[in-house]
Amino acid sequence: MKTYNNKHPFFRISIKFIIFLLMVSFYSSCKKELATVKNEDEIVSPTTGTRTEFTLDSIFLYAKQIYLWNDALPDYTTFRPRERYNDVQSEISAFRSELYDISQFKINQATGKPFELSTYNKLPKYSYLQPGRTTGGGNRGGLINGEAVLAKRLIHLNEKVIAYVALGSFPSLSNAESKLDQVFDEIATDKPKYLVLDLRANGGGYVETAEYVANLIAPITLNGKVMYSEQFNQTLQSAKATILRHQPYLDENGRTVIHNGRLATLADVDYTESGNTYKFSKKGSLQSIQEVYIIVSGQTASASELLISCLKPYFNVRLIGEKTYGKPVGFFAVNIDQYNVYLSSFLIKNAQGWSDYFNGMEPDLNIIMPDNPILGDTEEPCLKATIALINGKIQAQSQKSASILKQRLNAMPVLINRKDSIGMIENRLKLRY
Repeated sequence: MKTYNNKHPFFRISIKFIIFLLMVSFYSSCKKELATVKNEDEIVSPTTGTRTEFTLDSIFLYAKQIYLWNDALPDYTTFRPRERYNDVQSEISAFRSELYDISQFKINQATGKPFELSTYNKLPKYSYLQPGRTTGGGNRGGLINGEAVLAKRLIHLNEKVIAYVALGSFPSLSNAESKLDQVFDEIATDKPKYLVLDLRANGGGYVETAEYVANLIAPITLNGKVMYSEQFNQTLQSAKATILRHQPYLDENGRTVIHNGRLATLADVDYTESGNTYKFSKKGSLQSIQEVYIIVSGQTASASELLISCLKPYFNVRLIGEKTYGKPVGFFAVNIDQYNVYLSSFLIKNAQGWSDYFNGMEPDLNIIMPDNPILGDTEEPCLKATIALINGKIQAQSQKSASILKQRLNAMPVLINRKDSIGMIENRLKLRY
């Protein structure tokens, strides 16, 4: 990746001024340039209208090119975003209603229902929109709050050594790496064979941080083996998402980048599956784990489910608790007017090509979550059951979670549109060379 240096002719113009021009030009690009972005025979939006109308147009036109299931979307003249939301009272309600409608076109053949169907006030299950603009470039990410590590301990059970680690979220790796290194190096000293990961409250976060945890768990013998891949739609993979020319590509410090003699944009990113396949690369000193037990709930989502999926081909993985949320898709943000929009953009597949957990992962052992668990307490119901499972005192007996969770439906978590739990963000978009 090339960055500015003080000898480059572009440096005569200040970086801040360039960024200012890019942001100012967005509004006019909605009026003029978006009208020229075509998917061959598609008719796009008019060149005149109000700011709200241009934003409605833009949300739909971006979805037509970068949404994971863009093949199911109608053309502009059929969808008619301006007319469809003309009577919606507030601007943001109109935009969110549009995003919801976009998200309901693709049907999951296994269920006969939309992939993004949710029960939460007509909000998509995965995609979302919020006020504000992202400033990170290749990362295009939102803010993930919360601690990575909530609790850890070593449990000695006769001759068995069990390591327990509760992970609350996957914040940016720069914020979490040192703590994760410390915790996993500490548990490595006793060479545990069994690892209990407590992900019951982990709604996800950055993909790179979840991947880092997988590399802390994996032995060095897995180096070079496929961990997972990200599969974007064919428009992105074939470099035909021309609308992304209006999204500047910025480096990790929020600075513009020169690519092939001009300012890079998100249209210059490599979206091919081969360019977005990630392999194990051992981190830390832990080498002894053979079996992984993971405590899960309806709050376990996205990057947490990615971690589970990545480990399944290589470890004996057992899930304890309640069915997970079900989110095998991720996204990167695009700025549209004064909003950042997260459209489901890629499907996560593990080394075996598995990605079909849209309805959640069923546990191997169903346990109703206690309301206020003391994490790491061996008498806490989920950890107690996990230890009994490891010790052979009980057997895994998977059953449909519906019957077990029927009394907890009103308490199911709302993961949508929470800034501190916004799923699976890819912050390593790489330029094509």
